[in-house]
Amino acid sequence: MSINNSIISTDNQSADGMDRIIADKRWIKRKYLKFIGGGAIGLAVILFIALRDWKSTIRVDRDRVTIATVFRGVFHDYIANDGTAAPISTVYLDAYEGGKVEEILREEGSMLKKGEVIIRLVNNELNLNILNSEAQLAEKENFLREVRIRMEQEKHSLEREVLNARFDLTAKKRTYEQNQELFKDRLISKEEWLRSEEAFQLADKTLELAALRQKQDAEFRNLQIEQISDNLKNMQLNLKLVKQQQDYLNVKSPVDGQLGSLMVEVGQSIERGFRIGQVNILTSFKIEAEIDEHYIDRIRTGLTGFIERPDDTLQLEIKKVYPEVKNGRFKTDLVFTGRLPENIRIGQTYFIKLQLGQAMEAVLIPQGSFYQATGGQWVFVLDKNGQFAVKRNIKIGKKNPQYYEVTEGLSPGEKVIVSDYTVFGNNDKVELK
Repeated sequence: MSINNSIISTDNQSADGMDRIIADKRWIKRKYLKFIGGGAIGLAVILFIALRDWKSTIRVDRDRVTIATVFRGVFHDYIANDGTAAPISTVYLDAYEGGKVEEILREEGSMLKKGEVIIRLVNNELNLNILNSEAQLAEKENFLREVRIRMEQEKHSLEREVLNARFDLTAKKRTYEQNQELFKDRLISKEEWLRSEEAFQLADKTLELAALRQKQDAEFRNLQIEQISDNLKNMQLNLKLVKQQQDYLNVKSPVDGQLGSLMVEVGQSIERGFRIGQVNILTSFKIEAEIDEHYIDRIRTGLTGFIERPDDTLQLEIKKVYPEVKNGRFKTDLVFTGRLPENIRIGQTYFIKLQLGQAMEAVLIPQGSFYQATGGQWVFVLDKNGQFAVKRNIKIGKKNPQYYEVTEGLSPGEKVIVSDYTVFGNNDKVELK
């Protein structure tokens, strides 16, 4: 206690009897510490927000994804498509005349010659029509024969009338001329001369009327005979057509070929226009292929296709592109430009490589299920260490059965996830464990 008092006393003495303020030598004053602390906490929050990876993240096993490397290589612009063999042409058998199936002479798959009977039909009503037409034709022929006989008789009668009028005119003319000379010599009376003159003039007019009647009768007779003849020809043509309909009851092959499907049975009644079956022309074959509508703007006639087999390659060409799109696909016909496959059968399946363009160098990634989820607009790209993958927008150009052509967004050597993205949900980042 005495020591402390002495120290205090010494300090007081050095101040000449007055108290001395001791300066605070600390670098940060106590009253500023709370402001500095608050600022440090705010800065820490800002850095946390700025530096934190806010991407929604999902963790998956590496074994559950497929990773592919982007590379530069030759892109072969083609698509692979299956097609079925079909005859080069098909002729359908439609019933030209209805009837009841009486007999089937050839079975499906039979080879046919043009004109060979396939099916026999029977139609009693048609047979009755033929009998009626024949009877009407015979009646018309008899009527025409009678008309011609009657007209010939009238013709002869008019000819005799004209002949008589001509002879009568000659006689009356002669009498008139004689009487005229006698009247000049005053050997006959004027009355007698005038009667002979009037008789001559009457005979002349009578001949003129007879000739006119003969001419008009000939014209009418010819017109009537022509009309009856035309009517008779029409009836003959009608009978011919009816008999042709009877011939249609024998369904014949219109071409050489193979009988395809036959859709009738014995005893079945069919109507006119009924589709009976078809005949396949087997002089050559074609391949019918249905292609995804994604390629509709690139498919055209003249494109080349190939059927690759272990021992050889067969070449085809698109001959026809059908305009209709059904269920997302459209139909094409391809024909062989060289030899045909051996033992080709209708309905047989072939796998075709259809060349859409020339081969070129491009940035490529293998095809994968990711395309169904992204439409080729983005992919998950791995970081350099391969620990995680993030979304990146890309552009995909053409594609073939093996690769996609990448036009923007990826560089050779980068790695991307090409498997199904369904398991990733809406996350923007995938951590691989």
